[in-house]
Amino acid sequence: MAIAALAALAQTTRLETFRLLVKAEPDGIPAGELARLLDVPQNTMSAHLATLSRAGIVKSERQSRSIIYRADLEGFRALTLFLLKDCCGGNAALCAPLIADLTPCCPPEGSEACMN
Repeated sequence: MAIAALAALAQTTRLETFRLLVKAEPDGIPAGELARLLDVPQNTMSAHLATLSRAGIVKSERQSRSIIYRADLEGFRALTLFLLKDCCGGNAALCAPLIADLTPCCPPEGSEACMN
């Protein structure tokens, strides 16, 4: 899963798509709107969304005639935890500075939004 997710995010349009979807949580964004926002043909956007979905970091839901896409934050969480655990090898001294850097970026719900 990690290789597929990292490969999916290594492409500029897919990375920008994922970033937009994270910002749009929990509402999501219709596929056509994503294509418009990123100035990408709809068929190209469909291919990018399929890649992100197969990688486990984007999910979709049909609502009437639209397909709404959302960031799969649980999939992204799993990827992030895998990278932390794998790269740090369980060594808390190695992981602590990275975790400290992540903490101020993402305050709990109800507090001020992320600065970056």
